[in-house]
Amino acid sequence: MIDMGTAMDAISIRSSARAPGVARKWLGGVFQAWSLGDDYVGRTVVTELVTNVYKHTDSELVSVRLLLENRHLVVEVEDASGKVPVVRGEDDTAESGRGLLMMSLLVQDWGVRALGNGGKVTWARLGV
Repeated sequence: MIDMGTAMDAISIRSSARAPGVARKWLGGVFQAWSLGDDYVGRTVVTELVTNVYKHTDSELVSVRLLLENRHLVVEVEDASGKVPVVRGEDDTAESGRGLLMMSLLVQDWGVRALGNGGKVTWARLGV
């Protein structure tokens, strides 16, 4: 097991329909390397955040960072769009739009931080 103080790993992926799967597989490898155990919530979070970049922005690249800070894992997804993701209300007739709502129930906290270049980082904090 790694030192549970701090650690970081990152990957940049071309934004496409393949990006969520690439990010999920990469995250699973980091969880294994860091001996973090079950990666289900992490894979769910990274899938949702990377999918949002692919579907809702015109960013060509998406960067994913994992930061381990005092028994919390922070998943950060950076893109070049200033468009902020919004949690939609519950709608039993909608065929999509539930991802952020479901993600928010799985994580300890999440948010968006604007970058000076017009992009943003969407992050989520998980217990590990």
